[in-house]
Amino acid sequence: MQTLATTRMSSKGQVVIPEEVRGRLGLEEGVQFVVVGEGDVVILKTITPPSMDIFDNLIRKAREQAKSTGMKRSDITRAIARVRTRK
Repeated sequence: MQTLATTRMSSKGQVVIPEEVRGRLGLEEGVQFVVVGEGDVVILKTITPPSMDIFDNLIRKAREQAKSTGMKRSDITRAIARVRTRK
């Protein structure tokens, strides 16, 4: 069931999500969003960190992929150093 409500943007670009919407979605202070805008549509998508099981699985797959391509830790260290020196 959708909750329909209206809101306004302040002079500082802040938008209040109405209480009934926050309550229905379980949104609490400090929650972060990705904001997507196109034309006259603005979408707010909550950013939810993956569970530790999902994160561990992602790390395992990344390590397997790196190993299968022959990537070494020194390759990663050099790549990070290159990016950090960019301006």
